[in-house]
Amino acid sequence: MRYKCLVFDHDDTTVDSTRNIHYPSFVEYVKKYKPEINYTLEEYVRYNFDPGVLEFFGEMCGLDEKEMEEEERFWYEYAKSHVAEAFPGIKEIMDQQKKEGGIVAVVSHSYAENILKDYAHNNLPEPDIILGWEQPLEERKPSPVPIQKIMKKYNLKPEEILVIDDLKPGLVMAKAAGVPFAAACWCFDIPENEKYMRENADFVFKTVEELKRHLGI
Repeated sequence: MRYKCLVFDHDDTTVDSTRNIHYPSFVEYVKKYKPEINYTLEEYVRYNFDPGVLEFFGEMCGLDEKEMEEEERFWYEYAKSHVAEAFPGIKEIMDQQKKEGGIVAVVSHSYAENILKDYAHNNLPEPDIILGWEQPLEERKPSPVPIQKIMKKYNLKPEEILVIDDLKPGLVMAKAAGVPFAAACWCFDIPENEKYMRENADFVFKTVEELKRHLGI
């Protein structure tokens, strides 16, 4: 076991959810309530990477506080009735981590209940801890608080953790907490995002198989 704790992001790292859940939900919402807004899937992913999801909806889409709350409720209901498929190889990584007595944690911008639904659908082992969107705003990624909570709960040293995430907020969180970061670049091929990861991440993996090799699986 190379790391005692693997901290997985959920969307586009563990499951292929943006193209199948989050972006379609966004398209349906703006079509109904904000038809003047139009972003492609690639743009949606790029701007969730940087400046981030809240900035994208607030500053770029121009949603006010009330509209942000409405969009969140719309997305929440949409996600409740949809599931996403796990990327091939992710289950083997998690199963091996648990088999060896390691910890599988999730730090995500999705709700824990929807994460658990996706895990059950894909027969993934239940995570030891989930810190999702229901956490206070100041304790979500890119804050280091989720990693600090995991370290405290399981008495872990920074080098015993690996954060695996496809977006910049996950990298910022890991760096702020002083733990290694692996960029999951297997869902979308967006050159600007990958360039940033290659310049800043500890590891960059274009496929799940590359991550498996790094973990010795």
